[in-house]
Amino acid sequence: MRVSVKNENMNINLRDAIPADETFLFEVYASTRSEELEGIGWDENQKHTFLKMQFLARERSYPKVDNRIILLNGSAVGRILVDRTEAAIRLIDIALLTEYRNAGIGSRLIKHLIKESTDSRRPLKLRVRSASSAMRLYERLGFCMSGNDAVYSEMIWIPPVVAS
Repeated sequence: MRVSVKNENMNINLRDAIPADETFLFEVYASTRSEELEGIGWDENQKHTFLKMQFLARERSYPKVDNRIILLNGSAVGRILVDRTEAAIRLIDIALLTEYRNAGIGSRLIKHLIKESTDSRRPLKLRVRSASSAMRLYERLGFCMSGNDAVYSEMIWIPPVVAS
C-alpha cells in the first residue's frame, strides 16, 4: 500500500518495518492492550512478560504480510499489517501510539484500503475486539458485521458493483 496523505498539519506516510523496529512495535502493541490488563492484579513485570509473549507469537503468525510503520511528519507513530490475496484484502492490524489516536490518521489509512478494495474489486475484511471503540469507526466507514465469537467481530467492506 502506497500512502502519502498531506494537509497543512499532517503528512502521513508508510515505510517497511525492519527488525530494528521491534522495540517500537512492541511499544505500540503494549499500548493497545493496557486497558485490558489494568484490573487483573498483575504487577508490571508480569504484564510485560505476558505482553512480550503475546507480541512475539503474533509477529510470528504473519511472516508474509505487508508490515508497515506509520509515519506522521516523519516520526513513527504506529503500524499497519495488511494481507492481500486474490480473493480479499485483510486488515490484520492498525495501531497507533495512544497520543496519536482519534486524530484521523487511522481513518485516512483505512480509506486508502477502501479505495484499493474498490479499485481491485476485492472485499476488505478485518477482525476487531467486539468491545473496542474502533467498532464505531469501522461502522462509520461502511463496514458490516459478517460474523463474531465471544471476543471478536468479523467485519467486511464490500466494494460497490460497477455496471459495465
